[in-house]
Amino acid sequence: MIVWDLAVVGGGPAGLSAAYVAARAGVRTVVVERAVHPRYKTCGGGLIGTSLAAVTGRIEVPAHDRVDRVTFTRDGRRGFTRRHGGPLVTMVRREEFDDRLRAAAVDAGAEIRQRVAVRAVEQDPDGVRLRLADGDTVHARTVIGADGSSGVTARHVGVDYRQVDLGLEVELPVPPEEQARWRGRVLLDWGPLAGSYAWVFPKGDRLTVGVIAGRGEGERTREYLRRFVGRLGLTDVPPEHDSGHLTRCRTENSPLRRGRVLVVGDAAGLLEPWSREGISYALRSGEMAGAAVAAGDPAGYERAVAARLVPSMRAGHRLLDVFSRRPDVFHALLATPPGWRMFVRFCQGRASFDETLSRPPVRAALALLDRLPAPRRAAAELPG
Repeated sequence: MIVWDLAVVGGGPAGLSAAYVAARAGVRTVVVERAVHPRYKTCGGGLIGTSLAAVTGRIEVPAHDRVDRVTFTRDGRRGFTRRHGGPLVTMVRREEFDDRLRAAAVDAGAEIRQRVAVRAVEQDPDGVRLRLADGDTVHARTVIGADGSSGVTARHVGVDYRQVDLGLEVELPVPPEEQARWRGRVLLDWGPLAGSYAWVFPKGDRLTVGVIAGRGEGERTREYLRRFVGRLGLTDVPPEHDSGHLTRCRTENSPLRRGRVLVVGDAAGLLEPWSREGISYALRSGEMAGAAVAAGDPAGYERAVAARLVPSMRAGHRLLDVFSRRPDVFHALLATPPGWRMFVRFCQGRASFDETLSRPPVRAALALLDRLPAPRRAAAELPG
């Protein structure tokens, strides 16, 4: 019977980052992944500076565009475009990006087992057993769960969620003239549902178009996507992919570990609450967990998350609250030089939201918004 030092469940950015760091440190590591790379993944695929920094020196990023312009609209109206002197977001296709991470983990010494579905997690003081769908068992001293918020490791650890959102997305192949129209530019539309927004991300010969809103507004979210695609003039373009998924954000005191099992990325509910950006949190939490396992200090992972990720998530919840209550004011602030600079710093990874929201002028602006009377329900809300 083989007993691995570390078994990683899930071969996305979080799991592969954990495997890469642990294997490089000499930890005997296996990754079990139910799909086969390269595989499509529902995701906007925009890498901010924090994500790029996390993979520097590990992979060559397979970029399909580097964006320096952003168009902002408020439910299709009051649009304006801002341009920065350098790249803001790097666009990747997840099937390519994740496959590069897989190759890096293998080069570091990790073994990857694909088409392996984990059905149950069992542990005792001596180790962990992963019960597989084919009846086999993987034995390991420690397990890192990176199989998503609905996976078996999140349930085993008992992750608790504060925020659940529904994301819908279509991948649209577009002709050269449409490619030229969007090259180097993204569109962000602040939507009619509380906390919702839509996006257009260019990726060479295709556009990733999506929307996200709180769970429980499924039909209205689907209608928002239909209207958004229609405004773009792309209704008649048959999508290569048409998919959806739930994003889940943890409560601040939600567990990250149960005994010998740690959870990272989506499985831990780690993401930026306002934008729902998750790749940077996946990469960083995976690295933290892999390093903690290699150091023989699993509790060190919990301390690292508390110190390096939780403050930004707390600030993100604060920002989402303001955005949900005052999307028009939020839209107007982004048109100002200070608002645009804040957005640029976030995209480039030069300042976290907790650092930005701690600045006295920003604190004063948020306090003023808190004192304003609640707005009446917008007339533009989608029909129920």
